[in-house]
Amino acid sequence: MSQPRPERSTPKTPLARPDASMSLLTNVMDHSLDDGYAEAAARKSEAGVRGLPRTLRAKLGLAAGLVLAALVVTVGAAQAQISAPTLAKEREELINRIQKGTGEADKQQQRVDALRDDVGRMQREALKKHGGDRAELLALLAGSTEATGPGVKLVVDDAKDAESGAGGGPRESSGFSDTGRVRDRDMQRVVNGLWASGAEAISVNGQRLTSLSAIRAAGDAILVDNKPLVPPYTVLAVGDGQRLSTAFQDSADGQYLHVLQENYGVRTRISAENEVTLPPAPSLIVRTAKPQTGPAKSGGADTGKGTS
Repeated sequence: MSQPRPERSTPKTPLARPDASMSLLTNVMDHSLDDGYAEAAARKSEAGVRGLPRTLRAKLGLAAGLVLAALVVTVGAAQAQISAPTLAKEREELINRIQKGTGEADKQQQRVDALRDDVGRMQREALKKHGGDRAELLALLAGSTEATGPGVKLVVDDAKDAESGAGGGPRESSGFSDTGRVRDRDMQRVVNGLWASGAEAISVNGQRLTSLSAIRAAGDAILVDNKPLVPPYTVLAVGDGQRLSTAFQDSADGQYLHVLQENYGVRTRISAENEVTLPPAPSLIVRTAKPQTGPAKSGGADTGKGTS
C-alpha cells in the first residue's frame, strides 16, 4: 500500500513594500540633508569648539607683547633721564669750543686784513718812489689802489629759462653746451672788448681785474682769480662813459654779446655811469720787470690785458 507523499512546503515570498516603486521619493524623505552638507556642518562645529582656546592664546600673546613694549619704553626713558645731564654737559662744551674757535678765526682774519693793508701801503709807496709822476697811473694799471671815475655798467645774466644739460650749437666746445648759461669764454670776450674799447680799470662782481687775472670755469661756475661768481655778472669799467659804451657795442665783442642775447636768450644791459668805484685787487703779486725795447709782441690773453 503506497504511503502518501508529504507535501513540499513552498517558501513564502516576503511582502513588498507599498512604496517600493517610489524609491527616489523614499530616499529624499529618509535623507533630507546631503551627506556633504552634513560633513561640512560637523567640521564647522568642531572648529568652533577648538577655536576658543586659539583666540585665548592670541589675546595672551598680545597682552605679553604690550607688557614687553611698556617695559622697553620705561627702561629707555629711565636711561635717557640718567644720561641727560651728561649730554647737556657735552653739548655745552661743544658750544664753548665752537665759540672759542670762531673768536680765534675772527682774530686771525683781522690780522690778515691788517697785514694786507700794510702790504698795500708799502706797494703804493714803492710805486710812488720808483714811478715818480706816473705813480698813480702805475698803481691804477696794477690794480693796487681803488679806481673811481666815470665809466659803464654792464650786467650779463643767464637766460630766463636756462638749464644745465647737453645741447648743441656753435658755442659748444670742450664740454660746454648752449643751454642759455653764460660761460667763462663769454665773459672773457666781454672783458676783452671793454679793454679794447678804452677801459682803464675793470671789475667783475667786485673782483678787480689786473694783468695777472684769469677767468676760468669750474663746472657751470665762472671763476675770477679762482673765486667763484654767481649770476648776474656785473661788470664795471672806468673810462669815458658814453664813448666807452658806444665803442664796446660797436666792437666785434659787443656784437658777439648781442648775438648771445638774440639767439640764446642771454640777458644783458649796459649803461653809462657818471661815477663807478672799483676796489683794489685783493691779492696783488708784485714781480720785478724790465722795460721792453722794441715793439710789443701780441699774444692771446684771457682778459685782454695779458692775464694768465
